[in-house]
Amino acid sequence: MRLRPLALAALAAPALLAGACAPDRVVTGSTYPFDHRDRHPIELARAPETLDVFVAGAGLDPRQEDDLRAFAAEFRRRGQGPMTAELPAGPRAGAAARRALPTVKAVLAEAGVPAERIAVSTYPVADPTLASPIRLSFPRLKARVASRCGLWPQDFGVSTPKANLNNEPYWNLGCATQANIAAQVADPVDLARGRSEGRIDTIRRAANIDKLRQGQDPSTDYKAQSNDINQVGNE
Repeated sequence: MRLRPLALAALAAPALLAGACAPDRVVTGSTYPFDHRDRHPIELARAPETLDVFVAGAGLDPRQEDDLRAFAAEFRRRGQGPMTAELPAGPRAGAAARRALPTVKAVLAEAGVPAERIAVSTYPVADPTLASPIRLSFPRLKARVASRCGLWPQDFGVSTPKANLNNEPYWNLGCATQANIAAQVADPVDLARGRSEGRIDTIRRAANIDKLRQGQDPSTDYKAQSNDINQVGNE
């Protein structure tokens, strides 16, 4: 039996409506892992490290110079490519940035980043009334959450009784925690493997062995003076 086009459309309509009401299967899948570390894994990726330098005339204030030295130290320690200095495009903001660029390069050179390692380019200014900084950046290894936070594929109400009555963790649970861990880790490689054993304290080890030979306790006894904090307000 051959169905007419109108009949085929009538049969397909309920399926399309049911698919429109279903959760976002592409993002979270029909089922997702119970552990938040599996739902929102932390991955290592090459991403830019940035610093905006707000200039006033041709000079820099002490705060900006300290920021530049810290940025240069991070570049020398973890940089994986050249440093880029982006200047705002425009007659007013661009002129101020070009006047301050030699000072920025001089501070970076003092911190160990020579001028030849800095590539200069421009970026468009969307609003000329706002401050337009010199944008410094360099690529480095960073930790980030592989999934996207803020997704709620299921309703917390009674629209999906099976998911609500099972008392299982919702999709977004733990995503912010994983994102905070990824943002705070000093060296992203620490998330992939432990560090090698450092050099031993030979003087301390020899002293402990000597105490053991004499039958003494080699542990350290820390003495703390009582400050009577619990007595505050009781006098």
